[in-house]
Amino acid sequence: MKAVAVRPGTPNSVHMQEIARPSVDQVADGLGVLVKVLKVGVDATDREINDALYGNAPEGDDYLVIGHECFGVVEAVGENVKRVKPGDFVTATVRRPGNSIYDLIGTNDMTSEETYYERGINLRHGFLTEYFVDEEEYIVRVPQGLQHLHVLQEPMSCAAKAVHQAYEAQRRMKVWNPKVAYVLGAGQIGLLTTLVLKLRGLEVFTLARGEAPNLKAEIVEGMESTYVSTAQTSMSELVAKTGRPDLIVDATGFSPLAFEAMEHIGHNGVVVWTGITGGERKTEVPSDKINIEWVLGNKLLLGSVNANRGHFEMGIRDLALGDMMFPGVLEKILTNPVDGLDNFQEMMRLLVEDKDALKVFVNVASA
Repeated sequence: MKAVAVRPGTPNSVHMQEIARPSVDQVADGLGVLVKVLKVGVDATDREINDALYGNAPEGDDYLVIGHECFGVVEAVGENVKRVKPGDFVTATVRRPGNSIYDLIGTNDMTSEETYYERGINLRHGFLTEYFVDEEEYIVRVPQGLQHLHVLQEPMSCAAKAVHQAYEAQRRMKVWNPKVAYVLGAGQIGLLTTLVLKLRGLEVFTLARGEAPNLKAEIVEGMESTYVSTAQTSMSELVAKTGRPDLIVDATGFSPLAFEAMEHIGHNGVVVWTGITGGERKTEVPSDKINIEWVLGNKLLLGSVNANRGHFEMGIRDLALGDMMFPGVLEKILTNPVDGLDNFQEMMRLLVEDKDALKVFVNVASA
């Protein structure tokens, strides 16, 4: 069957790869789930893997099937599968376990090992193909009523985790009741993080470079939040208007901005970094100022990478509630469909060249 792959370490190596069709019998103990892929979302991670900035092939192969944001329908299940059945819409988690204690208890996203395994990213093949098989544990059912939001399930899990981790960490404060949040970046993660925070009752300001009116501003405002163009209002100027925020989530993947956030967070506040910065950029920061303010202000910086099953389930609940609260808004994120695996070059062109492509996804098959 067809798959879209790269040769890790070789820039611009994206190509069509022929691979064997899997079966449920490949998973032990009757726990296999065979999924027919309907749609796959692609993003900057796929572009950067094709740029050879990171990513490794599974052992024994010289290629890596990319694509880590999947939406499909269950085709067949092993005899001991209980959570899903043929005909169910599903998505799949990305991280797979290593051998640390965190991997063994189902929190693969918190592994303490240097080597990590992620489908479509590192040492495990991804979903940009016709079918895949996986263990029931990593397959998450998607309600039929959310099929129109298809590939948003995986990025939503990342947004849900980032916010959840901030609240989990702030249990240290005994009482933490944040009122104002900034979201840096209005890509898919930034917009979905805006939704998660809005549903928690915060006043949310989403910062991005583009001047309104634009689609990102329309989506942010559709979620009853405030869009701020940094071309018109700097973060410092926004702080002067709102006061220091209690929570800042960086979803830009632009390290200078991630570090700038540390200068503006309020007392007892949290900065969450979700962006990946592949490269060697250096930036200058007011380290003495940050040092004293962070110590005296009991401030917290945490990193958040992908998500486990629990976060996927949180995200699906928030997507369902958000879709009811703000009907028609979330599907506006799904901007650029590409029809068929054969059009992988167009898929990559959109990722590289089209700055207005908010969410690129591949229509692999119909249900």
